[in-house]
Amino acid sequence: MEETNREAVATAVQRVAGMLQRSDQLDKVEQYRRREARKKASVEARLKAAIQSQLDGVRTGLSQLHNALGDVKDIQNSLADVSKDWRQSINTIENLKDVKDAVVQHSQLASAVENLKNIFSVPEIVADTQVLIEQAELLEAHRKLMDLECSRDDLMYEQYRMDSKNTHDMNLIRNYFGQVQGLSDDLAKQLWMVLQRAMGTVRRDPTMLVSVVRIIEREEKIDRRMLDRKKQTGFIPPGRPKSWKEKMFEVLEGTVTTRIEGSQSVTREADKMWMVRLLEITRKYVLDDLIVVKNLMVQCFPPHYNTLDRFLKLYHNAVSMRVQELAAEDLEANEIVSLLTWVLNTYKSVEMMGHPELLTEYDINLMGPLLPQEVVEALLSKYVQTFTSNITGWLRKALETDKKDWFKETEPEADQDGYYQTTLPAIVFQMFEQNLQVAAQIDETFKEKVLKLCLKQMNSFLIRYREEVIAYKEDHLKDRQLPQCYVQYMIAIINNCHTFKESISSLKRKYLKSMEQTQNDAAIEKTLNDVAKDGCQFLLDEVFLDLEQHLNELLTRKWLTGSHAVDTICVTVEDYFNDFAKIKKPFNTEMTSEAHRRVVVEYIKAVMQKRISFKNADERREGAERMIKEAEQFKFLFRKLTAGEETDRLCDAIAAIAEVFKLTDPSLLYLEVSTLVSKYPDISYQISTPLVAHHWLR
Repeated sequence: MEETNREAVATAVQRVAGMLQRSDQLDKVEQYRRREARKKASVEARLKAAIQSQLDGVRTGLSQLHNALGDVKDIQNSLADVSKDWRQSINTIENLKDVKDAVVQHSQLASAVENLKNIFSVPEIVADTQVLIEQAELLEAHRKLMDLECSRDDLMYEQYRMDSKNTHDMNLIRNYFGQVQGLSDDLAKQLWMVLQRAMGTVRRDPTMLVSVVRIIEREEKIDRRMLDRKKQTGFIPPGRPKSWKEKMFEVLEGTVTTRIEGSQSVTREADKMWMVRLLEITRKYVLDDLIVVKNLMVQCFPPHYNTLDRFLKLYHNAVSMRVQELAAEDLEANEIVSLLTWVLNTYKSVEMMGHPELLTEYDINLMGPLLPQEVVEALLSKYVQTFTSNITGWLRKALETDKKDWFKETEPEADQDGYYQTTLPAIVFQMFEQNLQVAAQIDETFKEKVLKLCLKQMNSFLIRYREEVIAYKEDHLKDRQLPQCYVQYMIAIINNCHTFKESISSLKRKYLKSMEQTQNDAAIEKTLNDVAKDGCQFLLDEVFLDLEQHLNELLTRKWLTGSHAVDTICVTVEDYFNDFAKIKKPFNTEMTSEAHRRVVVEYIKAVMQKRISFKNADERREGAERMIKEAEQFKFLFRKLTAGEETDRLCDAIAAIAEVFKLTDPSLLYLEVSTLVSKYPDISYQISTPLVAHHWLR
């Protein structure tokens, strides 16, 4: 207490010190004193109120304890009286055992009397019930059946209560009502038959389906009542619980499964499109049935059955089992695509489970996949293997067909612009297009995978294509008269390379999200360029084989005395290039440039080979003039072939050499030759030394 007083004094001193820190605050001492006095009075009032409240609570508690003590004494006295009365009544209870037995017997007799009418009329009721079942009067039949079962069950229960070990009397009752169980079974068969035909029944006579559901609901209530009584007494009638509700769902599940499995009307042997037909029939059946369930059948079942959800699950499970069975078969590539397209796309589309009439009732995304992912992956892998094998065979067959066309005696077809072509690119890319369209039906990832596979096979195919083109040229060289349209088909082959490039770009634009280069693009581009270059080279070889004799006449004595070799060369080249005009750009332009280069090279080679020795300056001048004239002929020819493009530089090399031949001053010879070599580096100084011999030989 003293410690508390000291702390209070210290706190008060601290507060006073805080209020009187400045001299001007001394004037407010009286004001501070009154404020603190008010606070003190307020605190004392609160303390008094709190203490008074505590005292009132204690007083009330004491009063309640006093009352409780009185109640306990009263209860104690009452229990003593009850104990005394109970001891006195033990003998009385034992004397009432006979009365108890009489009550039980009276209850049994009362039950027997109550069911007496039914007991004596059991055979008649059984017969009537049988007729009602056969006439499909199911509700009335069930009412009579319930009466019979009720009579039997009550009698057996009373017998069980009286003497549960008396099996003789129990069997007597059971045998007397023996036909009742048969009626129950017959009625159940009728119920299951109606449920098996539920889709048709609900359209034709929905009241029949409603009656079946009402009967099953009644039996469910009786089952629950009998099970509750079993918990209390240990007795349950024969045949209980019937569990007809559970059996009803099993029957409906079997009906759905049978309907799905029974949709296959054709086999692979009878129809190659059997898978498509099967899946379409399944789609139609499922959609039609579920719409009937939503619009008609739901009204025939109690709301707590969740009928639509239940049927959705039944159909989903049945379809899932069916497609898994189909997936386990040895399917062909087109059948795999049809199945996966249906499973991954059609099933959840508006054509089936996503139909507007169904979509408002449930979330389609909550339904699991029809096929496990590992099964889908296995099918896709099998498709890729089959597709790879098939496409290799298709490409080989397409190439063999195209090769046969190369040996025809008629020219190849031309496109709308007049360029020769064969059907090979169209066949190949039509094949690719069809398979990509099919793959696109599955999903985007698989579509891109198939495209890359096509491009990979395309690369291998083009390598074989090039080998066949080379073999085609080799066969032609054995007899240049055959095939008759060798040049035209070689042109078509070159044009095919251009078509292949355009078709590949078109496929990539159409079926790839991005135009990024794939690992096969560079190889395909190189192989196509090689095939086109080979084709151009083979055609130029064909040209120069025809020109060989005339090229050999250049810079010979016959040439100097009036040969028409260059005229023939120009005519032959122009004639060939009339056909070469049917080659697409850029190959025709490159080919013209290469022909121009080779003509000039052959001409310069003729100069270097010392085929003629000029006898005097006049012959040199005459030869030089002829060379200049023929250079102009070549210029004119290749300007014409290149539609006016610059072609003079190569031919100017011939004219430059001719100018050297025209020299008469030996001191200028080396200067002119050096100038020539510097202007045309391809003509080295060593190669140009024969010019000196040409110039001085007589």
